Amino acid sequence: MSDKANIKISKKAEAIETWNFVFPNQSNPYGNMFGGELLAIMDTTAALAAIRFSGKTVSTASSERVIFKRPIFVGDRIKTVAKVVLVGRTSMMVRTDVFVDKGESGDDGSKDILSTTAHFTLVAFDENRVPTEVPDLILETETEKKHSELAQQIKDHVKRREERIKHVVEKWS
Repeated sequence: MSDKANIKISKKAEAIETWNFVFPNQSNPYGNMFGGELLAIMDTTAALAAIRFSGKTVSTASSERVIFKRPIFVGDRIKTVAKVVLVGRTSMMVRTDVFVDKGESGDDGSKDILSTTAHFTLVAFDENRVPTEVPDLILETETEKKHSELAQQIKDHVKRREERIKHVVEKWS
């Protein structure tokens, strides 16, 4: 086996951005966007970020910490931003934020209002649909380090929750 086969690649993650309009068929009778419709857009953008980072086919394993901060309405323009923030051996956690574009700058100079945040875990696959290793993640900025630390806390919390559920299921089986 050559030395090149044993060298693991490290790379920076790229933020992937998508834009969408909210249509009436994506909302309830009050004009609010359905959460499931928004999650589908977020999941797709997260997958694009994971594919760009890993160079592999990916599949969503879970979504965590979905926070709906502000409603989104019919006619809104939404920007979805996704970036790999934590990697395992074959998985990537992708932070995905949705912003409503209001068109005019607000008090802070921003045109975008954060509406929803979630973390998606995606697994990379090779051409035979077998989980495959992903590159190591290079973190350079304080924001990248902060987002990675939060993602690790979410991952740890999920693991503890799964262990508690397993214990309860075994107890009552």
